[in-house]
Amino acid sequence: MGSARPEAVFREFVIAILVHNDALADRLGLQPADVAALMLLETRGPLAVGTIAEELGLPSASTTRMIDRLEKGGYARRVRGERDRRMVTVELVPEGLAVYEAACESTRKHLEALAVRHGIERMPMMLEVFAMVGDAYRTALRDLRAGTG
Repeated sequence: MGSARPEAVFREFVIAILVHNDALADRLGLQPADVAALMLLETRGPLAVGTIAEELGLPSASTTRMIDRLEKGGYARRVRGERDRRMVTVELVPEGLAVYEAACESTRKHLEALAVRHGIERMPMMLEVFAMVGDAYRTALRDLRAGTG
């Protein structure tokens, strides 16, 4: 970090992630929020439409359009509940997941090199920091949406 202010280093980190997400979305023919939905589905498995909307902070209509794009692109599909047909979950389609993972290959390669360079034993601490930053941003998001932030 050297003489750089911690806040400036962190902001550069966030900018890199945002710009990367935009480029990934362009590569996949999607919108940045669509990529966030793919990431949610990749890490958590099938999710209810309402859960996706809540996690991404999207209104219902925007979530519906996003899922339409993911279906049209062959990345995901809606699945109606067997007992309650009103319940709709979204799951990744294996072929679409393969396209997404291929687009992420370069990123994985660079992140794995970072782990090797800085020592695999430091990974638990780094992951803990990432989890805490994610929690902080989710809390700040709730504050912004509530008008208190």
